[in-house]
Amino acid sequence: MKVGASRWISMALATLMIVSTLAACSSNGANKSSDTEPASSTPGNTASDSAPKEHRTLTVEVFDRGKPGQPDLNNNYWTKYINDNFGKQYNATVKFVTVPRSQEVEKLNVLMASSDAPDIVFTYDAGTVYKFSQQGGLTDLGPVLEQHGTDLVNYLGEEILKYGKIDGKQYAIPGKRTVLAGFNTFIRKDWLDKLSLPVPTTAEQFYDTMVAFKEKNPGNVTGVIPFGYSLNSATPGLGDLIEAFKPSNLTEQQFATLQPNSVRTPPWTMPGYDKAVQFMNKMFNEGLISPNFTTDKDGKQLDADISNGKVGAFSTNWDGPYRTAPGNYTNLKTNVPGAELIPINPWQNDAGKHPKQGYSPNGMFILVPTFSKNADLAVQYLNWMVDPKNTLFLQNGEEGVDFNMVNGVPVQTGTTTSGDKMMTVANNLDYDILSNGIELGDPQKNAAAISAGYPGFEKEVEEALKVAMTDYYAPYYFSIPNSAEAKYHGQLTSLSAQMLAKLIFAKPAEFDGLYKTLVEQYMEQGGKAVEDEFIKNYETQNGQ
Repeated sequence: MKVGASRWISMALATLMIVSTLAACSSNGANKSSDTEPASSTPGNTASDSAPKEHRTLTVEVFDRGKPGQPDLNNNYWTKYINDNFGKQYNATVKFVTVPRSQEVEKLNVLMASSDAPDIVFTYDAGTVYKFSQQGGLTDLGPVLEQHGTDLVNYLGEEILKYGKIDGKQYAIPGKRTVLAGFNTFIRKDWLDKLSLPVPTTAEQFYDTMVAFKEKNPGNVTGVIPFGYSLNSATPGLGDLIEAFKPSNLTEQQFATLQPNSVRTPPWTMPGYDKAVQFMNKMFNEGLISPNFTTDKDGKQLDADISNGKVGAFSTNWDGPYRTAPGNYTNLKTNVPGAELIPINPWQNDAGKHPKQGYSPNGMFILVPTFSKNADLAVQYLNWMVDPKNTLFLQNGEEGVDFNMVNGVPVQTGTTTSGDKMMTVANNLDYDILSNGIELGDPQKNAAAISAGYPGFEKEVEEALKVAMTDYYAPYYFSIPNSAEAKYHGQLTSLSAQMLAKLIFAKPAEFDGLYKTLVEQYMEQGGKAVEDEFIKNYETQNGQ
């Protein structure tokens, strides 16, 4: 048994028993013990900090995505750069331990329970982080950051670092998400121009525009659909439309406990949400939205309708129309010459703003197990990664060989798609684990670099990102996971999809009564338990 691991192992026996069938795949040679005892170091990037006398091995998790033709994930172009630079500077060898991306939580449970986890592990699952912290399995990195992570702290800032704090301790180093945009609403500009209509900036204007699209059919198509909508049963909701109906003066507690984020079901008890659903009910009853939206659970029919020029407006991911494969905008331009889609902000609230909820600023959670003897070296590694020249190389390769700098933006030459240099994920984020997205140190350059990844739509994507970030806000940060949400999420998601379908289909005169009845059922079937726990966690987190 490793030094300091006995408490962790005793508390993790249940986890190990559950996942023991996976244990055979964990014998990957990971060894978090240092070759010698850690060297004493001084704060910051001083000479003694960067050149310790004792040679050590730092083990680091890396996702195995199973891409055909991928190189040896522990011995390739990128790992050699890391060892030739960080390794030599810190007298260390960095050894990468592969974990299947599709089984990252299960495999991490095995590695942690058996004390075979690398010095640096990571996950996107906040619940897993919380569980490990409560079981005593994670190192409090706060003191280590103070001594060895000056650049790292400056790069992330408290707004990101707080996502890794539990009970006041820095159990995780969150990666930085560089693209925070969520939804956009898109509209056929050529239809607006044909009818001499302005771009709608309020819900009322949007409704009037949809009426005009139906009555005048500027696309001259059979089965015109003013507003395209599909009801995804896995993530039912109304997109960014709700912002026009939600009061701007919600208290922080209301915002925290009622506002939906990427994992919650629709905010049925949030003030104004009933009006947002009623708006959709009105449009459906007037023939302004997709007639078969309930059966289009994967959105393929909506994509086809957009591609064939039937749809006047729709809401989707901020970059949805421009994606490859090809995207529906590419198909639309092929099928309807002269067609033009633009992103708009029609959902103005009572304060005259156009709020957009996006993603939280944190990416993955980077962790150091308590049994690691290399917490200082782990933080030094992350601190080294912050250096712009290291970030640039890890995300792009060598300038003049793997990319060329054009107007301050790296443009790939194609050398990193195969062989020893192959990136198994965009921007090589499996090695540059601090960044969740392209990172050039400047938001405008990041936007330009992101846009460069959509050939043929560079200007449109840059504008779409700008629109999506108008009045951006992040979901409320909870340091305490909601166990009731985890328990009821599946059934409440399914129930929410059924509720939306019934309410949008309902006769207008029956809407209010039906809304009240369905929400009462929702709360009885788990909704109240989830909401009550959010309130409890909010009060605990804020010392109330």
